[in-house]
Amino acid sequence: MPATPFSRSFLISQPRFNHYINPIFRSVTHQLSSSPFPFNVKSSTVRFHCALSQAAETDSTSGGRSGALSPTPPVTGEVKKIDVNPPKGTRDFPPEEMRLRNWLFNNFKEVSRLYGFEEIDFPVLESEALFVRKAGEEIKDQLYCFEDRGNRRVALRPELTPSLARLVIQKGKSVSLPLKWFTVGQCWRYERMTRGRRREHYQWNMDIIGVPGVMAEAELISSIVSFFKRIGITESDVGFKVSSRKVLQEVLKCYSIPENMFGKVCVIIDKIEKIPVDEIKKELKALGLSQEAVQELLQVLSVKSLTELEERLGGSGEAIADLKQLFSLAEKFGYSKWLQLDASVVRGLAYYTGIVFEGFDREGKLRAICGGGRYDHLFSTFGADDIPACGFGFGDAVIVELLREKGLLPELSLQVHNIVCALDEELQGCAAMAANILREKGQSVDLVLESKPLKWVFKRAARTNAERLVLVGNSEWQRGMVRVKILSTGEQYEVKLDDLK
Repeated sequence: MPATPFSRSFLISQPRFNHYINPIFRSVTHQLSSSPFPFNVKSSTVRFHCALSQAAETDSTSGGRSGALSPTPPVTGEVKKIDVNPPKGTRDFPPEEMRLRNWLFNNFKEVSRLYGFEEIDFPVLESEALFVRKAGEEIKDQLYCFEDRGNRRVALRPELTPSLARLVIQKGKSVSLPLKWFTVGQCWRYERMTRGRRREHYQWNMDIIGVPGVMAEAELISSIVSFFKRIGITESDVGFKVSSRKVLQEVLKCYSIPENMFGKVCVIIDKIEKIPVDEIKKELKALGLSQEAVQELLQVLSVKSLTELEERLGGSGEAIADLKQLFSLAEKFGYSKWLQLDASVVRGLAYYTGIVFEGFDREGKLRAICGGGRYDHLFSTFGADDIPACGFGFGDAVIVELLREKGLLPELSLQVHNIVCALDEELQGCAAMAANILREKGQSVDLVLESKPLKWVFKRAARTNAERLVLVGNSEWQRGMVRVKILSTGEQYEVKLDDLK
């Protein structure tokens, strides 16, 4: 087909192509089907449609923007059923699951509000460089990343802290320190799935930027404890393993291990509860650590009491001072029973520098519930001046598993205030008026959109846990009234339409 001025103007994108061609296609199909000649309508229309598609493709490749128009798939007599499951490791949220998600997120947000944090958010899609410029992290191998049409390397965010750092740097001196920010955002990691671990999840982060002292970490742990208490979790269900990255630094310094090895050692140590100790030893030796250094390191990391740790490291180091202060503050905050020292906790991300902590299930059935710590040197990895900072991440999947395990999942049924129903089909517009009045007064309304028998309406009311049934009937409507039934008591009365509330 020659590319006429008309065809060039509309064969630019698939939506516009369909807008112009579909009416022509339908018209030709109709004429062929009604023709007295022995046309094979199906094969003729298919050939017509394919010819137009090929012409559109030819025009696009010759003069249009690359990628603007995809060829129409070949039409066959059969339509293949799609896979109705979401991609592996991701989730749908039908209404009952969405109610649970909203309940959980509302608790995240309410605790953040109680602690004076402001809500922020970032794009799910970020520059790949934001996540790969830090060394010694397996997270780089878990990125969902690709090149966009502008030849830029981008990635779905696997965590939220780098995006936070980017935003703080962007705002610069326009914001006053300290910052207390929180977000609830979707994250993506291509990793092996286990119970409570998915490739797509939502995460609650709270971060304090600009406070160098341990008081910031104490405040963050307090906020998580407050959240647990709100949803019925106690210190007998959950605890916090606490340590400091400085413990590991002090041990490595004794054996003259270079600082550039620190991040890689942390990644290996973070696997202590996931792989056999012999594998840990093998990986540490592969980094160049001596047999003696490996042995000493593993002995220190097995320590579970602050007193014993102080005996091994001495009382003059920063690690011991920070941990002592944290445990002292925990007494003041009232959550000391939730904490326990565990020197093997280092967290897998390379940017942590001081106190680190993990929330864990005391029965040991689930992976870490949450985790965080201090990251005073993250900003300099992005070319900015360092700012003292700490924060935590709290995923949505593990806590739901824990609540299910403990029988603490809330019953969150759909609930509306009113069901409004017209008793005659010609009164449906009148029922809509009644529904509008109630909605403008803040009442939720499930308007029955079709003519249905009352038996169906009552079943609907039971399913939605409606409080009232508002019936619009002929006799009442002629008097400017509607009938209201209180479903919990069976009480009925008439009320003027204007007085409905």
